[in-house]
Amino acid sequence: MKSNKPNLRSVLFLIALLFFYSQGAKAGNGIILYTPYTYITVPPGESIDYTVEVKNYGSQVKDVEIDLSGLPEDWNSTLKAGGYSIKRIAVLPGEKKTVSLTLNVPLKVDKGKYNLRLIAKNYDVLPIVVNVSEEGTFKSEFSSDQINMEGHSKSNFNFSTKLKNHTGEKQLYSLMAAPPRGWNLAFKPNGRQATAVEIEAGKTTNITVEVQPSPQVTSGSYKIPVKATNKYSTAELELEVVIKGSYDMELTTPTGLLSSSITSGREKKLELLLRNTGSSELRNVSFSTSKPKDWEISIEPDTIVVVQAGGSTKVQAIIKSADKTIPGDYLPKITAKTPEVSSTAAIRVLVKTPLLWGWLGIFIILGTLGGIYYLFSKYGRR
Repeated sequence: MKSNKPNLRSVLFLIALLFFYSQGAKAGNGIILYTPYTYITVPPGESIDYTVEVKNYGSQVKDVEIDLSGLPEDWNSTLKAGGYSIKRIAVLPGEKKTVSLTLNVPLKVDKGKYNLRLIAKNYDVLPIVVNVSEEGTFKSEFSSDQINMEGHSKSNFNFSTKLKNHTGEKQLYSLMAAPPRGWNLAFKPNGRQATAVEIEAGKTTNITVEVQPSPQVTSGSYKIPVKATNKYSTAELELEVVIKGSYDMELTTPTGLLSSSITSGREKKLELLLRNTGSSELRNVSFSTSKPKDWEISIEPDTIVVVQAGGSTKVQAIIKSADKTIPGDYLPKITAKTPEVSSTAAIRVLVKTPLLWGWLGIFIILGTLGGIYYLFSKYGRR
C-alpha cells in the first residue's frame, strides 16, 4: 500500500504557493503600507508618532480602508491625514499619500513587547512592535526620614520630605495639609514657598514642610496629614508633632490696669488675675511681695493648687499702707511663682492724706490767719 504523504505535501505546498501568490499579487497590483520605524522602545506614558506612506502601485485609483489591529486595552490611537481623523483614503495610480498614526502608551502598563498591525484592508499589513521599557504605574511617593518631632509650643518644626514621581511623564502636584485648628503650615519645594510643584518623570524633589503650632496649644501629640495629588495619583504622608509642656504665666488685674489709690494708714483690696499662658498646668502657685517699709500686703488665697493650661484664676491682694505715710506714689510688687516659672505685677499706689488730717490742717491754717488778724488789729496802729 502506497503512502499518501507525498500527495498531502503537494497539496499543502500548492495551497501555500497560491496564498503567497495571492498576497503578492494584491501588493504588486495595489497598495503597500510603509514606515521606517517598525520597532520602537519607549517608557510608560509615551506618545509615539508614526509617519506612514500609502503607496499605490496599481493602475487604478484605490480607495483604501485603514485599520489598526491588536491595540491593548487602555491604549488609544489616532489616524490622521490632511489635519483630519480618517478611516479611508484614496490614492491615485503611481502616487502615495501620507497618514499620521499616533499611539498613546498609558502610564500604567506592563513591561514588554506589544505587537500591532496597521491594515490596508484587502491589500497589505504593516507590522508594528512597541517595546515598553519598564513597568508603568500611576504611583507617586511622599516620604521623610523623620516624621516625628518634639518641642515646646513656641517652637517651629521643619520636616525634610521627598516627593518622587514614579510615573512615566512630568507631573504637576498640588500640595495640601490638614493641620490642627490655629496651626500654620507651609510647603517649600527646593526652598521656596509654594502650593504646587512640577516634577519630571522618575525624578524626586525635596520639600521642606514648616509647621508652627497655635500659641494656645497644650502639651500632647498631634498628627498632621499632608499629601501631594494630581489627576493620576495621590501620595500621602503623616507627620507628628509632640508638644512638650511649656510653663508661662501672667499676673495682672482683670482690667489690665495696675494702679490704685489708698489713704495713709488704711487698707485697700485689689483683685488680681493669674493667667496660665503656657501649655502645661501650673501647680502649687505661691505668692511673695516686695513693699515699702511698714506696709502690709496679704494674698487670699495665699496658694493656688492648680491652674490649667490656658486657664486663669482670681486672687485678692489686701494692701495696707503704714501710718503717717507721706502722700505720693509708691510701687509695691506682688510675685506669683512655681518651681518652673514666675510673674511679677508692679502696682502703682497713690497715697492720700486722711480726711481728719485734712480738716486739722484747715483749722490750723484758719487759726493762724485769725491770730495774725488779731495782732494786726491790736498793734497795727502803734
